[in-house]
Amino acid sequence: MGGIDLDKPRYDQSTYMGRAKHFLRLTSPLNAFASDKELDEAKKIVTEFRKSRRMPPGYDEDKLWDTKYLYDSAFHPDTGEKMFVMGRMSAQAPMNTIITGGMITFYKTTPATVFWQWLNQTFNALVNYTNRSGDAPISTTQLLASYCAACGGALTTALFLNSKVKNMPPIFARLVPFAAVCGANFINIPMMRSNELLGGTPVFTPSGERIGESKRAAQLGIMLVCVSRVLMALPGMTITPILTNIATKRGMFCKRPMMVIPFQLGLVGLCVVFATPLCCALFEQQAAIGVDKIESNLQDIVKRKCPSCKVVVFNKGL
Repeated sequence: MGGIDLDKPRYDQSTYMGRAKHFLRLTSPLNAFASDKELDEAKKIVTEFRKSRRMPPGYDEDKLWDTKYLYDSAFHPDTGEKMFVMGRMSAQAPMNTIITGGMITFYKTTPATVFWQWLNQTFNALVNYTNRSGDAPISTTQLLASYCAACGGALTTALFLNSKVKNMPPIFARLVPFAAVCGANFINIPMMRSNELLGGTPVFTPSGERIGESKRAAQLGIMLVCVSRVLMALPGMTITPILTNIATKRGMFCKRPMMVIPFQLGLVGLCVVFATPLCCALFEQQAAIGVDKIESNLQDIVKRKCPSCKVVVFNKGL
């Protein structure tokens, strides 16, 4: 079993195709429906294999990797804790299909805008906290303040944009939710991961030796996640409104106007299923930052522990 290393992804993470294959399996919506018993069994199998290096009875290499991906989908890579099911990346497709569908369907009134933007940012805050980098705890007060700031920023953005597009063609109003989500992501993600910005995220040598906590690595990781999240929302929140607008102009929903809802939900679901893993794959989860880019005290530690190291690595989160 020497060829199987469960401490690393199965696919080459230095290539986009390898990362795409990795995240297609990691973020599969099917993983979100696994029972606690199945997850605990997966954890037991992975833990025992790491210790013994022996293939469990009834398992082959493919089944072992299936179990490892199920384990990775539910347990945090830094803390090892079981993540709340709706905060896992595997829940992105079903949850975002409903929420995004609601945002782009019910966007004409202020109460509807407030409700769906609040629901979206509450869900995003949960996902951002669940998939944070590092293992340092965050206080309840800090978490609540971050959540309020994230929701407030998103609602302000959405309501401001809605007020500006009232006299514009309908397609502009349909695209307001996407614009609000873009702006809100750059508020929500840093706020829900403010603990990393204040205290730093753990950085390691390429061989896995912990160096310390770097605020600069945290800033880089959060920026990369913001970019990937915006691109993740792009297909479902732009293609769907555009196609809906075209279909409406051609009279597809004249006789059955309520059919616009399943039409939009279907398009959003199709987009999200593929956009989630393909955008997660844009950057390596174990990101690298040059030694010369981190704090000077950490540079000194790297020079002592690994003089030949040019970069340190860290979990950027998802």
